[in-house]
Amino acid sequence: MTETDEVIGDARAGQIRRQGGPVVPMQRRPRRGRGGLKTRVVAIAAVNAAILLLASLVGGIFFPLGMFGALAVMLMMIAATLAIALAPAMPVPTPERIARADLKALPAQTARWLDAQRPALPAPAQTVALRIEQRLDTLGTQIAALDDEAPAALEIRRLVGEQLPAFVRDYQRVPAAMRTTPRNGKTPDQQLAEGLGLIEREIGDMSAQLAQGDLDTLETRQRYLEIKYAGDDARA
Repeated sequence: MTETDEVIGDARAGQIRRQGGPVVPMQRRPRRGRGGLKTRVVAIAAVNAAILLLASLVGGIFFPLGMFGALAVMLMMIAATLAIALAPAMPVPTPERIARADLKALPAQTARWLDAQRPALPAPAQTVALRIEQRLDTLGTQIAALDDEAPAALEIRRLVGEQLPAFVRDYQRVPAAMRTTPRNGKTPDQQLAEGLGLIEREIGDMSAQLAQGDLDTLETRQRYLEIKYAGDDARA
């Protein structure tokens, strides 16, 4: 491996650079894991609620449960809690799997992968990576109705599914001892943080454009309703 291969250059960051672009304010709080404790707790609560609901229906419609029935319900709840709590965690998707992911699942899979890489990144890059995960959460809700062949969809797939994982993997291939060594005025750690910052702004720009499209649609519908009902009022 040559030095050029080992040290992150500015070329890949340049592929994702587009100057300017609005940044969408983030309201969501940072999370401490994706698909981990919070998800399991929610699942346990939902399953136990379903068990209690079923038990109340059986006891109210068919026959009283009694002491043994209540004990059976309690054992079912304990078993369900243990099954969910001890179930193996979902494997972190690989970049190869991310590249083949359905567009609708792409932001969530990339966020899970980045969340797994984040602890090993330098502190400044960790902060930016967390913000990217939050951007991806927002983006995932925005592309639910986006056509896979639309130009915006292709840009999202290229940036989120290809360039972001490749950029982080380029950094990970740099030997740890060289990551704080300046080259052309910047260390690989600095290049990583700056490159991730560019990616974050790009994702924010995409979200802003998608949101603007939604706002334009809303405004169009509002004008249609105003014209329609104004016409109806005039005829009345």
